[in-house]
Amino acid sequence: MKKSFVPNLHLALVHHPVVNKSGDVIAAAVTNLDLHDIARAARTYAVGPLYVVTPLNDQRQLVERLIDHWTRGAGAAYNPKRRQALELIRITETLEGVIEDIRNGTAGTPPKTIVTSARNSRSTISYGRLRRMMQDDRPYLLIFGTAWGLAQSVISGANYMLEPVMGNKDYNHLSVRSAAAIILDRLVGRFA
Repeated sequence: MKKSFVPNLHLALVHHPVVNKSGDVIAAAVTNLDLHDIARAARTYAVGPLYVVTPLNDQRQLVERLIDHWTRGAGAAYNPKRRQALELIRITETLEGVIEDIRNGTAGTPPKTIVTSARNSRSTISYGRLRRMMQDDRPYLLIFGTAWGLAQSVISGANYMLEPVMGNKDYNHLSVRSAAAIILDRLVGRFA
């Protein structure tokens, strides 16, 4: 078995700016299942925190209520393992706020940003290359998009784009929570 490592890997689940089916830039609604499942994957693979990015005040309040229920409310006593996972969630209005928060927590070092996408691109990096890069002490931010994916402004502003998760057929439309779990396993799983 390979020696495992815990990279300085942060996650961002971006709800704006993302695109809809037509390619328009939108703000997507927060999905309860995404928060639970990605936070649980982050806890399982010892990465995090998980930043939830939305400029919509009502959506941030919804996330705060959900986190409060599972970390301090009745849910904390009912399911302590869920509490451990949801404690990883941080809420921010913008991706720039995420980067600033990470920079503040790492003595001024900004994270290397890696975007994910289901679309193929010639300029992607492999999981192996990213794993090797993460062997250093620098912070990394893995960015996931909701709706139909990240807006081009986010993709263009990133340091890297990770190769997409591909199945063995032409169909390629995973939920973000499924893709996040697969990507984390490929990057920091026991057999990565």
